[in-house]
Amino acid sequence: MCNGHGAFSAAHKVLDLLQYLVSPAEAHSLGQEENSPHLLKELWKMESLGPLLATVFLGVVIIGIGILYCLKTLAPSPAHPYPEDRRQSMSRQPSFTYSEWTDAKQDHFFDMDPVPETPVFDYCMDMKPETDPATLTVQPVGLQERRGSNVSLTLDMCTPGSTEPYGSVLSPREQCAREYLQKASNVLSTRELHERAMDSFTLQAEFFETPMNFVDPKEYNFPGIVRKNRYKTILPNTHSRVCLKSTDEDDFLSTYINANYIRGYGEEEKVYIATQGPTVNTVSDFWRMVWQERSPIIVIITNIDEINEKCTVYWPEEKVTYEGIEIIVNQVIQADDYSLRHITLKCEGEERSLRHYWYTSWPDQKTPDKAPPLLELVQDVEEARQQAPEGSGPVIVHCSAGIGRTGCFIATTIGCKQLKNEGVVDILRTTCQLRLNRGGMIQTSEQYQFVHHVLSLYEKQLSLPVEE
Repeated sequence: MCNGHGAFSAAHKVLDLLQYLVSPAEAHSLGQEENSPHLLKELWKMESLGPLLATVFLGVVIIGIGILYCLKTLAPSPAHPYPEDRRQSMSRQPSFTYSEWTDAKQDHFFDMDPVPETPVFDYCMDMKPETDPATLTVQPVGLQERRGSNVSLTLDMCTPGSTEPYGSVLSPREQCAREYLQKASNVLSTRELHERAMDSFTLQAEFFETPMNFVDPKEYNFPGIVRKNRYKTILPNTHSRVCLKSTDEDDFLSTYINANYIRGYGEEEKVYIATQGPTVNTVSDFWRMVWQERSPIIVIITNIDEINEKCTVYWPEEKVTYEGIEIIVNQVIQADDYSLRHITLKCEGEERSLRHYWYTSWPDQKTPDKAPPLLELVQDVEEARQQAPEGSGPVIVHCSAGIGRTGCFIATTIGCKQLKNEGVVDILRTTCQLRLNRGGMIQTSEQYQFVHHVLSLYEKQLSLPVEE
């Protein structure tokens, strides 16, 4: 049976060899002495050596694989480490930050695109950086540090600044933040303003102490609301949000828009509306808000596309109709740093005029190198607001997330009025006031410093002798 089958023949000879090697010595010496030399000679013939070695090698491989499998099976499985604590970031982002403000932004966050992770400091537990004790009315311990970015924003939403509305029960942490925003003040004389504008270290410390007052996303746990928000972590504070009129008041989505009323100089109510840049899903809602609030002016402070889309083009080249509101562009005036559109709105037989300012000189992911263009825009818009018809509503201001550049514009406007009327300015108080109305306003420490630079320039202009 073994003849003609190399593998079987080799195996048979291996067994014969093993029998020869393990048999008693007497057996070798007695009955098999004459056969032993013949057996060994047969075993080691060249034609048998190849199959023999192959059989031995295969056996060794099989045994080795079996040993390795047993070791792997019996070895204890390593414990899986806990996943790294990742914080969401306008983006924030987001966080928000900007950035993030980031992410998200990358583009999922505010004026904020993807932004680096930064630590979050507990407001009531951590020690604050040193600041000038002589100038601050309120000096709380350090709060939450936001990631410095005005790119689409992811913001840090792990520690929301407050839970709306005002009447709800606040945690001690949230209460500390609320009290700071309500009471913090740092009035600067003109000399102190110029000095503070050059003191980046002190401004950064002051900025990072100030609560962002972001909204907990759980406050807006409504199906389908994600379609209404440009950045999922940049949400309107509920107590001051703009509610759209709807035929079905029980349908939350039909009344929702990511926008907040903002107080102006002297705590005047509803002077501005800060909102996100409209998306393709919210263009109709935006124009409903413009008509409902009787807004005479819109200010947009972003390009349509920077790293990612910042805003959709919601105005027409000539004419378009949304939700029964006809929008007609009558004239476009191009200035060095912004364009002005004169628009007519018509709805249900009523006609109104609207000015649309589009500021395009704000560079992506940083603050402008020059202050005069923004200051010029602020002054032109304020002059137009003063000339608006009686009964006109808030000025609508937006960038992408509606907190970074938007906050800078509104804070600069309020600061200019305060300098002109009082001869002093309280930028910290203004920032806190803005964040009480919409969380995250003035998104980065760089933007906070830029507001100081713009107001310092404005004060120098006020000090110039008036030409006769």
